[in-house]
This record gives sequence, structure tokens and C-alpha cells, in this order.
Amino acid sequence: MATFERSAHVDWTGTVKEGRGEVKAGTGAFALPVTFPARVEAPGGKTSPEELIAAAHAACYAMALSGTLGRKNGRAKTLHVTATISAEFGEDGLKIQSSRLQAVAEGLEGLTAAQFADVAKEAEGRCPVSNALRGSLKIELDARTK
Repeated sequence: MATFERSAHVDWTGTVKEGRGEVKAGTGAFALPVTFPARVEAPGGKTSPEELIAAAHAACYAMALSGTLGRKNGRAKTLHVTATISAEFGEDGLKIQSSRLQAVAEGLEGLTAAQFADVAKEAEGRCPVSNALRGSLKIELDARTK
């Protein structure tokens, strides 16, 4: 089995509340600004760790769902996947609470809408990011066809 690694790097200047940083993908695929106010208030065109977790979860789940559909002799013209991370900022600091996945299969072939819901649930169990997050936060799934 091949092992691989991916990395990201942040250069941060200033205090947590007034500071700023830039998260850069090790591959060079992106460089995104981050600030604490953008994390817990209005984003203002900046990203956050929670948004990056949501991006990772959505991308991973889309791949897991596509692969699971194929193993079940199904396919979709397009899979629309959204992951929404919910977090709370309170007296004890930040707590990431849940990730809600929404998957819509457009142009589903080879399976019924009811079968798609079962396949979508199976795919969530196969998703490496879901499996990494499971136990730390609640994962919800809404799967439907279009």
C-alpha cells in the first residue's frame, strides 16, 4: 500500500485577535488569507480552519460517493456535495460540533432514489475524512436525487 503525505503552511503575524496569516498548500494549489475575526464573525473574503475542514470533507465524500456508486453499478451525471461545519465560540473557546453533508445526485442511472440514499450512507462510512472526524464531532447526511 502506498503511503503519501500532504501539507499546508501558515505564516502568522500579530496577536490572535488582531493578527493575520496566510495558509498555503504544500502543492502550491492555493494560498488563502486567514484572520481570527474572519473565523468567528463575517469572513470578508478570508477563510478559516472550519471552512478548510468543510472543503476537505466535501471533496473526500464526493470521491467516496462516486466510488461507491460505481461499485453498485450506478452513476450520476453530476454529484453536488456540500459540507457545512458548525462550531460554537463561547467562554471556553472554539468547539467544532458537527459536519453536515448534503449530497444531490443529478442524472442518477442504475439505481433508484431509495437505493441512492443507502449507497450515500455506505459512502459516508467509507470516506476517510468522515472516518477521521467521527467520534470528535457529529456527522449528518442528507442525500437525494435531482
